Amino acid sequence: MEALPDPRHPGPPVGDRYRSPASALAAGALPLDGGLAAELAVRGADLSGPLWTARLLLEDPAVVTACHAAFLAAGARVLTTAGYQLSPAGLTRRGLSAEEAAGVAAEATAVARAVARRATEQVWVAASVGPLGAVRADGGEYRGGYGLSEAELVRFHLPRVEAAAAGGPDVLALETVPDAREARAMLTAAEAVGVPVWLSYTVAGGRTRAGQPLAEAFAVAAGRPGVVAVGVNCCDPAEVTPALRIAAAVTGLPGVAYPNSGERWDADRGWHGPVTRTAASVADWYASGARLIGGCCRVGARELAPVAAAVRRLPPPGRRGR
Repeated sequence: MEALPDPRHPGPPVGDRYRSPASALAAGALPLDGGLAAELAVRGADLSGPLWTARLLLEDPAVVTACHAAFLAAGARVLTTAGYQLSPAGLTRRGLSAEEAAGVAAEATAVARAVARRATEQVWVAASVGPLGAVRADGGEYRGGYGLSEAELVRFHLPRVEAAAAGGPDVLALETVPDAREARAMLTAAEAVGVPVWLSYTVAGGRTRAGQPLAEAFAVAAGRPGVVAVGVNCCDPAEVTPALRIAAAVTGLPGVAYPNSGERWDADRGWHGPVTRTAASVADWYASGARLIGGCCRVGARELAPVAAAVRRLPPPGRRGR
């Protein structure tokens, strides 16, 4: 892995103060980071409890900083915050005041931004906003269909999106979304804060986890202001290429792809099965429209490094590689 730059020399401006998300993606692909939980696990962090990775923002922010730094050193040029399971209700249950709770998402961005400023080139900070199922910590992000109306979902997500935007991220990552109805609600909430977003579904069998056709699911992002990319994450790598092709055909937007390691999870056996060497698929994903490419569950900095290197070798759009 490359050495980190000296943190006393912050390098060039980052994020949309240097190049807008839309113009950056038009110029080529960017390496995303990997799964924050995977890198925290390497460091022995305790991820129990309903706040998951976000709990470390309260108890051990230094280990979150170390994970962001590891991903930067592995080649990532987008650092995603530890905000996936944050919610005002979840934080107040931990004893925080409403004001303190509102500041945690901003702190998540500040932690990632401090690492991003160590780079000698542009690095974005993406504020993670997970689905309702993630906040409930009951596996609902792999089912969707919560029994709530779209208006109720907007009311749930709006304060989360507002808190995430308050920290000044370059983009909001609306990620691991299982249901097209929830995607519409999250996009509606995001429009209220004016920060660019990417929308990423978790999928299985060529459909959303709630069972909707992907063409229908991606259509909710078509023509929506501020959406800079659409795609998939937290899925089997084999799902990526067909999903990206549908996303590109339906929306015309750049794609985002950050699947799991290829291993499978079940409650009895934990993670099991073979690992997929996704670096070999990067060129195919790029040809299918992906412009943000990284990893999700079980993809730590070590696993991300070859993926990021493959992304950086890609030719600019419209130019064929050798």
